[in-house]
Amino acid sequence: MNPTIGALQQHSQLDALDNRVLLCYALGINRIALITQSERVLSDGELQRYSALVQRRLDGEPIAYIVGQREFFGLPFEVSSAVLIPRPDTELLVELTLERTPVRGRVLDMGTGSGAIAVSVAHNRADADVTALDVSDAALAVAQRNADTNQARVSFLRSDWYTALADAPRFDVIAANPPYIASGDHHLSEGDLRYEPVGALTDHADGLSALRIIIAGAPAHLKPQGWLLMEHGYDQAEQVRALLSAAGYAEVQSWRDLAGIERVSGGKTG
Repeated sequence: MNPTIGALQQHSQLDALDNRVLLCYALGINRIALITQSERVLSDGELQRYSALVQRRLDGEPIAYIVGQREFFGLPFEVSSAVLIPRPDTELLVELTLERTPVRGRVLDMGTGSGAIAVSVAHNRADADVTALDVSDAALAVAQRNADTNQARVSFLRSDWYTALADAPRFDVIAANPPYIASGDHHLSEGDLRYEPVGALTDHADGLSALRIIIAGAPAHLKPQGWLLMEHGYDQAEQVRALLSAAGYAEVQSWRDLAGIERVSGGKTG
C-alpha cells in the first residue's frame, strides 16, 4: 500500500522544509492541505512524481530550480538555470535602493538576472522609472515574465554593462549585484552554486573586475548626488570601499545584512 501524506512528512531523507515544498509541488496542493489531507494515500502517479523530485534534491539540485520559483521581497519569482536564485541577502540592496530613490526617481539595475531587484523596486514604487540590463537574452526573458507576473513596470535592455545606455537620461540610483566570486573559489563547486549560471557568479578573475567596471562607469550615468549601491562578497567590503573612494565617490560606506556581514557598499557622485 502506498504511504499517506502524513507518513511522507514524518519519514523523509530531506529536511522538513524541503520535503514540505516538494510534497506540495508534486501533489499540487498548499501547506494547509498537507495538514487537512494528512491521511490521504498517494496514488501511484503522485508517489512517482514525488519520489523523482526527492531524488533530484538528494542529487543536489536546488529546490528553487526544481519547483521553478523562489519568493523574494514578498513576491513570487520564476527562476530557471538561466538566472541566479534570488537570496534573502540581496533584499538589503533593494531596501537601500528604495530609501534613496526620490519621488518619480530613475533607477538602474545592472545585471538583472531574474529581475528580482528591479521588479521589487518597481512593485514597491510605482512612481519610479526603473530600467534593468542584462547581457543574457534568456535571463531577460525570465525577468520580463517576472515583471508581468508582479505587475511591475520595468524597461529591460540587453546590454554588456553600460554599452546600451549611451543616450539614456541619468539615474538617481544604480543598483548592482554583479558576479563577485573569485575564479577557483571552492564555493563554486559546492551546494546550490554548482547548478547556477557560472557567469553570474564569478568574473573568472579576482572577484572585483565587474565591480571595477561598474564603479568606473557609474558617474557618467548618475545624476549629481546620485547613489551607486553594489552587493559584494562577505570579505570584499573594505576593498570595494577603497575602489569607491579612489574613484572620487562621497559618503562611501558599507551596510550589514541580517547576519551582520557587510554585504552592500556604495557612495554618491559629486
